[in-house]
Amino acid sequence: MKTVIKIQGMTCGGCRTGAENALKRVPGVLSAAVSLEKGEAVVEYDEKKAAPSELEAAVIKAGFKPG
Repeated sequence: MKTVIKIQGMTCGGCRTGAENALKRVPGVLSAAVSLEKGEAVVEYDEKKAAPSELEAAVIKAGFKPG
């Protein structure tokens, strides 16, 4: 499954890396690519192991606001 998550609050490359790493640590995530310019993450995940709510929770835990 692939989804796009809008991420608010990223201001630099370190923010991008932090959000991307947080998403990659979610069990079931196969890949995550965060774009600072677009303010979004494209995440590919196994829907049997991860849910969109878990991806959003990882973004929040990293200090950003999904949506």
